[in-house]
Amino acid sequence: MMLYFQIGFTFILLLAVLEVHANVNVTVKVNKCCEENEIYLGRYCMKVNKTNEEWRPLFTTDKGIGNLQTNYTLVTGLPDCGHMQLWPIYHYQNSTDRLRLLPNGILRHYFDHSEVPGDELDSEVTNVGGPFHDYEYGKYCLDKKIDGLRSEFAWVCAPEVHTHWLTSTEFLMHNVISPATHGISIACLLAIAVIYFVLPTLRDLTGNIVTTICMCLIVSQTADLIRLLTVFKSHISLLIAETICYLSMLGAFFWLNSMGYYIWKTFRSRNVFLRITDGKKYCYYCSYAWSCTIVLGFLAVFAHFTMDYPDVQYTQNLTFDQQREQIGSLGLIIFFVPVAFTVIADVFFFATTMKTINKMHTYGRIHHKLRHSFRMFILLLLVMTLWWLFFLSSFSKYEGLVNCHIIINAFQGPLVLYVCIFNQKHVAYLIQKMCCYKTFPCCQPDPETEWGDEMTAMNTINNC
Repeated sequence: MMLYFQIGFTFILLLAVLEVHANVNVTVKVNKCCEENEIYLGRYCMKVNKTNEEWRPLFTTDKGIGNLQTNYTLVTGLPDCGHMQLWPIYHYQNSTDRLRLLPNGILRHYFDHSEVPGDELDSEVTNVGGPFHDYEYGKYCLDKKIDGLRSEFAWVCAPEVHTHWLTSTEFLMHNVISPATHGISIACLLAIAVIYFVLPTLRDLTGNIVTTICMCLIVSQTADLIRLLTVFKSHISLLIAETICYLSMLGAFFWLNSMGYYIWKTFRSRNVFLRITDGKKYCYYCSYAWSCTIVLGFLAVFAHFTMDYPDVQYTQNLTFDQQREQIGSLGLIIFFVPVAFTVIADVFFFATTMKTINKMHTYGRIHHKLRHSFRMFILLLLVMTLWWLFFLSSFSKYEGLVNCHIIINAFQGPLVLYVCIFNQKHVAYLIQKMCCYKTFPCCQPDPETEWGDEMTAMNTINNC
């Protein structure tokens, strides 16, 4: 019996020694953003000998005891976040964010917004409390950053935030109401495009421009919806969706500018019976609108990756797939300033055309038709400009302005539907007759008809 007891005790002692030996020789992997002999100087990784600075990981227990002796090995490179966002965290003296590297290689981020006086980066004991989030190996990288002040810097994979949707106004606005408003606008704009494309009498130059504007707005709304959805968090996907959104919006305003120019030029012309057809005019305006849109879009994307302002925080060692997912300030200026210039040009077309109409005493059939197109142009300019201004306000840090844009976005499609369909007696007449004659062939036309509807009414009476 004594022999069995000695054997068991020896076996337990051997296991304890092996465990202690294994714990002593364990090596912790730590992610470093730059190379081993580099740190961040501004936005870029620089050699240590050029900065006279160096970085080494400081391990701290969850109780606040720092400068622990831990075996570690550095793994350089940015974390692989997959579909998640790459998020920067700064830890400097008296900052609201605290970064602590635990002995097991986990990075702990304290985000208590109350200042902790006397907290130094290299202090041995730091009593930091409050809420925190842990990032495992592979979901973060640490380094030193010198940009006006010295700070501990980390790129982390932004964690999923699980919020009860009944108690979060922000969650409701961004994930429930915003997709609904986009869906309403897309449905209304699609109805306009189908009506103007199907009815033969509406496929003139103005009708084709209206169809193109609606298609541009549909693509813009769809890309903006994809950009806002939380499931699409890959950087390259967000960047492509945002670029398509801005390009489509820019194209819509250039096409609206083409409509205003066409109406302005026709009213100023002494001879409206030009030999050039609507098809050729549409090709000319198409080359103007799309060439300006593509060139400006290329310049905006080029400026985003090469010449953007320093406040856009991405680093030189990021690959194309890991660049900042939002278009930078310079890119936004290139996208949105031309829109402002087209609005100013449209206001000029409106003012000068209105003076020309007021001087006219007699109207021909073409001028009578263009007066309806001119009214539609004015209302479209008003609706799209207001929507664009609220869209600009959504870039603000104030949540109220963002919510205003989400609510106003629900009215874009219905207002454009009213301007292009219900406010145009000619279009409403054609839709009414097309739907009525399919069901009741002997339905009588309305006594008041607009331009070009007399033949439709006569054909209907003859068919009855």
